[in-house]
Amino acid sequence: MKIRWNRFKIYLLMTLAAAAVCGCQTSGEPNPKKMLSTLRLHLEANRGGTKANEAVPIYRKKPIMVYVEKTPFLTEEQVADAKVVDVVGGFALRIQFDQRGTVYLEQCSTGNRGRRIVIFSQFGDQMKDFRWLAAPVISHRIADGVLVFTPDANREEAEEIAIGLNNVSKKVHTWVDR
Repeated sequence: MKIRWNRFKIYLLMTLAAAAVCGCQTSGEPNPKKMLSTLRLHLEANRGGTKANEAVPIYRKKPIMVYVEKTPFLTEEQVADAKVVDVVGGFALRIQFDQRGTVYLEQCSTGNRGRRIVIFSQFGDQMKDFRWLAAPVISHRIADGVLVFTPDANREEAEEIAIGLNNVSKKVHTWVDR
């Protein structure tokens, strides 16, 4: 059997060149700087068949149906900072809203005591994961623009949401400040 070394070298060089050009993915981890998340806060609505509200499932294990207004009163555009904080028995998401978001949250919490704020988010790799995260009851006026809630998510997902919201916040506020 005769081996043609010249052909072998050409194939070897072509393979190495293709590997150098294409590169290789060293990790399946998403780049934290490229993570994005959404956050939509909806107000609980009265039961009824209007086009302005819909029933949504809260919590995955034992879902409860809550009627919400379809139009959110706050979104990720008003988020100034998001982080995961430790609380008794686990963790929570702490969302700090900007000045405009603080005003909206205060108005909503003042006028709707006893109702729920229903929270929706899209997150993860290319925002493929989405769910209704929580539905805390408004028990008092929220004047400082900080909303703390326990999400229907594991800690890793909560971290992804917080990182994604902070990335969106940087982009939105950089664009607005121009």
